[in-house]
Amino acid sequence: MSDPAKIAVRGIAKSFGQKHVLAGVDLTVRPGESLVVIGGSGTGKSVLLKIILGLIKPDVGSITVDGEETVGLDARARERVNAKFGMLFQSAALFDSLSVWENVAFGLIQGRGMAPAEAKQHAIENLAAVGLPADVGALSPAELSGGMRKRVGLARAIATRPEIIFFDEPTTGLDPIMSDVINDLIIGCVKTLGATTVSITHDMHSARKIATHIAMLNGGKIVWTGPIAELDRTGNPYVEQFIHGRADGPIKMQIRA
Repeated sequence: MSDPAKIAVRGIAKSFGQKHVLAGVDLTVRPGESLVVIGGSGTGKSVLLKIILGLIKPDVGSITVDGEETVGLDARARERVNAKFGMLFQSAALFDSLSVWENVAFGLIQGRGMAPAEAKQHAIENLAAVGLPADVGALSPAELSGGMRKRVGLARAIATRPEIIFFDEPTTGLDPIMSDVINDLIIGCVKTLGATTVSITHDMHSARKIATHIAMLNGGKIVWTGPIAELDRTGNPYVEQFIHGRADGPIKMQIRA
């Protein structure tokens, strides 16, 4: 029987020298799910995301996408798998040397070989999908506010109509109102595409709003995972401490005197 998972992570471990970041991570993301990985700063959330994307090689473990093993793929095969992905980076990661529309159309032109004129039209349509007018396309990234940069990053993430979208701290650095705007845009865009999503965040308001499922990473392992509806009754001391923002609990913060 084939694995129904869109993404299956099994036994992923990663160390950097003597620092053990991931110590046997297991995760399953099924088609259409919105999985949000929560956890404190420095717990390995970004490392896990980069490993799934193929940017970092794990020390051990397996990652399958649509049942295909992706660990150890050659460059051409990796490019084929990554064509299924869209990505909204934490800082939006826009190219300063390109205009806004060229940023949005980058994957269409460079990855899909689309003609610039056609790609520009698609870029304008995607900007409209995130609530930005066509004239924003002519601006440079330096002329954008933080919230606008996030929306442009989201427009770029959805431009190629990906099957799977990754969100790296999508609301970091934004005020509460703009954060909620971004959350609503993410929900709307994902629903339109019918995409599967994986997000990492420590913003619990965002996590509660965009997630169908939650996984908590601590100590290099997933300590709890389940539907968002069960988040407040997990009985897990790590989850309860984190979601309520308590200093006291099993999660210890290293504070230098």
